[in-house]
Amino acid sequence: MTSRTRVFAAFLLAVAAAGPPVDAQQAPKITRIGYLSGATSAVSSHFVDAFRQGLRELGYAEGKTVVLEVRYSEGRVERLPELARELVGLKVDVIVTGNDAATAAVRRETQTIPIVMETVSTRSAPGWWRPSRARAETSLVSAMSLRNSAGSGWSC
Repeated sequence: MTSRTRVFAAFLLAVAAAGPPVDAQQAPKITRIGYLSGATSAVSSHFVDAFRQGLRELGYAEGKTVVLEVRYSEGRVERLPELARELVGLKVDVIVTGNDAATAAVRRETQTIPIVMETVSTRSAPGWWRPSRARAETSLVSAMSLRNSAGSGWSC
């Protein structure tokens, strides 16, 4: 599975969590999707571009049926909590996170908004991301690409 395919699949999960596009007869509901990355916009913007293309292919119209709220910390990890609070305050329907630090920041800010993790590193991620029936209160939806400390990976 290519990197672009993994990203597209992660964003499809975000869209699925947020709900389908509305029919012409229904009152328009605009789905709000947040994206938070600890990387720079130059590094991560291609993921967001692929997501936008995928949304169009699925019939979503940005600004009409879906709004993307994209935030980058520009490599400054200390900005992640502030940006996570901002996305939660915007009352987005789902938040996609671009790395472990972004996931942790969002998780500290909400237990109700679904979080779709783009990637998780088993070397740096604490045990909270592992699925567990005993922790049903979690808002984590999925991890699309897992990397262990040896660099080998698994796809979900």
